[in-house]
Amino acid sequence: MIDLPEGELRERLATALSVPRWVDEVAAEAPFADVDELLAAARRAGDPLAPDEVDQALEQHDLVTAPATGDAGADEYGRREQRAAHDTDDPQLVKALAEGGAVYEERFGRAFVIRTAGRSRDEVVDELDRRLKLDDEAEKQEVGVQLVEIALQRLRVVFAERTAETGRGAETASPVQPVA
Repeated sequence: MIDLPEGELRERLATALSVPRWVDEVAAEAPFADVDELLAAARRAGDPLAPDEVDQALEQHDLVTAPATGDAGADEYGRREQRAAHDTDDPQLVKALAEGGAVYEERFGRAFVIRTAGRSRDEVVDELDRRLKLDDEAEKQEVGVQLVEIALQRLRVVFAERTAETGRGAETASPVQPVA
């Protein structure tokens, strides 16, 4: 059971994705029977983020940037995810990420944002190539999808870790490191 005081729940949600409407909609569904129920509510609230919400989320987060990708948030989880995405001995892959990221940033005016968890480095490069072909509106929608996916992953990690710490399958109101 995830049953936190409203203020604490809202704070944890906002650290995952700083979009007030999204936080409001997810928090309104609390308490949650489990992490899966929380994630379902978070996914529904983020489907889709409006263009101004994407801008707001990007403004509220520092981007952890590696040569080609940014994962919203300057937290340890984001750094671990970025290291995993760029930890490769393949110099061609490193070069492709760096060059593609530079082209992306020049074209769209922001770092390439993608959920890297669960993706190989080749998949990240393929996504970068695919997304460079999108028009501005379609790419902004894709950034919104990626921001929600990153938030879901962060919520999964934070609430799974907290549940594991309690050993009872119940969320407690103990402090947690911010995830955004």
